[in-house]
Order: sequence, then C-alpha cells, then structure tokens
Amino acid sequence: MNVLVVGGAGYVGSHCARLLRQQNHQVFVYDNLSRGHRAAVPDDRLIVGDASDRALMVRTLQDNKIDAVMHFAAFALVNESVNDPSLYYRNNVIAALELLDAMREAGVMKLVFSSTTATYGEPDTVPIPETTPQNPINPYGFTKLVIEHAMADYAAAYGLAYAALRYFNAAGAAPDGSIGEDHDPESHLIPIVLQVALGQREHITVFGDDYPTPDGSCIRDYVHVDDLGAAHLAALERIEPGRGLCVNLGTGNGYSVRQVIEACRHVTGHEIPEVMGARREGDPPELVADARLAKERLGWVPQYTDVTSIVETAWKWHRSHPHGYAK
Repeated sequence: MNVLVVGGAGYVGSHCARLLRQQNHQVFVYDNLSRGHRAAVPDDRLIVGDASDRALMVRTLQDNKIDAVMHFAAFALVNESVNDPSLYYRNNVIAALELLDAMREAGVMKLVFSSTTATYGEPDTVPIPETTPQNPINPYGFTKLVIEHAMADYAAAYGLAYAALRYFNAAGAAPDGSIGEDHDPESHLIPIVLQVALGQREHITVFGDDYPTPDGSCIRDYVHVDDLGAAHLAALERIEPGRGLCVNLGTGNGYSVRQVIEACRHVTGHEIPEVMGARREGDPPELVADARLAKERLGWVPQYTDVTSIVETAWKWHRSHPHGYAK
C-alpha cells in the first residue's frame, strides 16, 4: 500500500514508518516537526505540514495515491493538557477532524488511529478490558475519545474503515539503535531513569511508596514501540469499510516503578540513586491491559513481554544518542 503516516517523525510514528518500509509498503511521512524529529525520517519520505492544512493534506493524499492513513499527530502530555486545554482541543480534535475531511475529499477511507488507555480514566477493573467504561479524567484522554466517537460516526455515515488502538505505556527503541525516544520535556519513566544512568540527572524520584501494590509504587503495563507498530500493520490489513475496530495494546504484564528502576540498574550496570516523592494527583495504583481482543482480532502477540528486554533496546539508543537526535 501507499501509506501516509501523519505525525510520523514522532516517537511511535517513526518506528511504525520504519516497520512499514521493512514490509515493502510505500511510506510518506507528514509532520509539522513541532515535536517530531527530521532525523527520524528519511528526507525523501518527509512532507512538512500541519494536519489542519486541509488543502495541503488533500494534495498530499491525491498526488501520492495514498491508500491508507496512520494518525499519530497528537499532543500527549497529561499535565500540559490540563494547563493548556485549548492547545489540545485544537491539535488533537480540530486538526484530526480536518484530516478526516481531507481523507473524504481525496477518497481515502482507511485510517489507523493512535488512541490511549487515558480514555478509560480511572478504571475499576484490572486488567482493563475494552468493555471498561470510557470516562477520561483529563483533556488529553477526552480529546482522544472525541476522535474515537468521530471515527465511529464517519464509518456509519461515509463508510470509513478504521481502527482505534489504545496504547498502554509505549517504551523501548528500535533494536538496532537507529531511532528511539526523544521528548522535550521527557515524561516517560524508562528514559528518565536512563538519563540518571547517563549522569544527566542526579536521581530518579519515585512518586509515592504507599500504593496498594507489592512494593508500594505504581504498576504499569509497558509495551515495546515496535510491538505497537506491528499492531498498526495488522490493523491496516483487517479494517473494513463502514466498521471500526477498537482494541487495547499492552502485554498484560504489570511492572512497578521500582521494578523498572531495578531493571535499568541491571541493564546499565549503574547504581541509579532514587528518592521518594509525594504521590501525584490522578495516578491510579495499577494500569494493566487485558489485550486478548487484539490477539483475537489482529492476531497480535507482543514480542517483548519482559521489561528488561524493553529496557535493553532503550539503553542501546540512549547510550549511543545521549542527547537524542541532536548532533
């Protein structure tokens, strides 16, 4: 297929674009580079533009004879969404709707959408199945849920074929160390811990040691970024006109903050000092996926099921690129 990866210069998008190229798809990356990295994408594959620029998007879809779109171009910082909801509604909702309408105008009716576990809010059941009520507790999660609803309505009215893939905690890097995670500011646990190992931070702060978990710290489900990419490729092959597919993407294995820190110590050989901090508001004790539906509907089975193997790929990237994509 000819696939347009919107937001393909970002973390998950760039890894997915890489996998698409490896599977011999013709890949075009569309990104405004506000948070993505030009170095994460081959120059001849990059189209610089905003998802909200409908005219440019229509031309891009038509000129490159695009068959399907993958959409990763969302802002994804919970605290930022609370402090600046306007930014999130404009980028995550308005721009996504412009993309949907550009696709309609160009006659491209296949879409794989990067969604999130944040649409569930604070679930009562763990592991979390797709039948869990979606009650997001921050603007980020709500903006993703809005587009899930929009895609369902577009499928019913216009015949859109779509998948909404609800990520748990994306982690890791390309196994060869060629591309990886580079956020500013960095908000993900594994790269923050590895920055301590690199001497870029003095310590890692553990936010809360009194949760109802075995070691008192929060538990999360870490899913390797290449496993996320594989799920997108599988969804691309299985979506059907007028229908939607909504599945969780996680390993079903939960690791506490302290277990992740210990895995980083083991992989890097560094001491990695830790200090205790107060709980952060809105941090649920445990978020782990029930991902059985992804296996049933997509044939998807994650290859990285142990957090140590995920950290090993991340460390290879961060050790060889201590300042990310900056030269």
